Amino acid sequence: MIKNSDVTGLGALNIDKIYKVERVLCDGEAVAEEMGCFPGGSAANTIYGLAMLGVDVGFIGAVGDDDKGKLIIEDLKAAGVNISQITVKHRIESGSTLCFSDSSGERSIYVTPGANSLLCDNDLSVGFINESILLHLSSFVNDEQFRLSLELVSKLAPSVKLSFSPGELYVSRGIGVLAPILGRTDILFINRKEVEKLTGKDFRSGAEACRKQGCRTVVVTLGNGEDTVCGTASPASCYIASDDGECMVGSADYAGVNAVDTTGAGDAFAAGFIYGLLKNKGLEECGHLGDITARLCVCEFGARQGLPTPTRLSRRYYELYNEPL
Repeated sequence: MIKNSDVTGLGALNIDKIYKVERVLCDGEAVAEEMGCFPGGSAANTIYGLAMLGVDVGFIGAVGDDDKGKLIIEDLKAAGVNISQITVKHRIESGSTLCFSDSSGERSIYVTPGANSLLCDNDLSVGFINESILLHLSSFVNDEQFRLSLELVSKLAPSVKLSFSPGELYVSRGIGVLAPILGRTDILFINRKEVEKLTGKDFRSGAEACRKQGCRTVVVTLGNGEDTVCGTASPASCYIASDDGECMVGSADYAGVNAVDTTGAGDAFAAGFIYGLLKNKGLEECGHLGDITARLCVCEFGARQGLPTPTRLSRRYYELYNEPL
């Protein structure tokens, strides 16, 4: 009998070919400083991060029967992810991305969906998902998998919370098209550029627009912007809007620590935030945990190399806030 997971992820499974570049270009020529290939995919990165933190997690997705597919599955399995719901598509290449990332945090990503675009109704076990505490959903490239996501969301048991990371691909579909998912979303993870593109409003008003669609909590990550926590000079890591009000969450003090690669930073933030929710922490504490997890992630090359263990996260949380986790 297959054991269900406390948190289940659904999204694309890819191999990321990441180039660390001098600067991301619109046109021209620049130096590629480093290159690496890593398993990736937005929801998969978040689920991997939760597995590293000791959460019972599983994943639903599709890979090809190639070496990339084997690497994707083995990487998740090694972290402790339940891989029983990952489907292998025969004679098909696994999904891949080509990513250019610079030290300022700018990125450019090109996606080849491969086996992800063959995920179908028969690959989704609603019963498996409905035994979970939370489903974490991210984007696919093709319309068919978007349709599957819409149908799945409509079949979720009331007891299952939904966290949603739409990313650029789903944001581009528009708020009206996403409305059925947003209306069922308990936690929306979205960055400043995405929420402003989705709603045509600044990030605060945009978060409220998403809440009017039905999102219970909207978490807008702010990156390396100039936003500060009200009444202080402390930089803000995220803005949270919920039924309990709104708040700007201060960023951890990482003086002297420079980002190596921002690939997967938002996915890591979601992992830390969800971990806090599972630990019954308040939203602001969850924001701090998301920020710490993201900042540890970007100190290493690739989306998963810097993701923390519970011990490392707890130690860093205590160092920063003088409180046990």
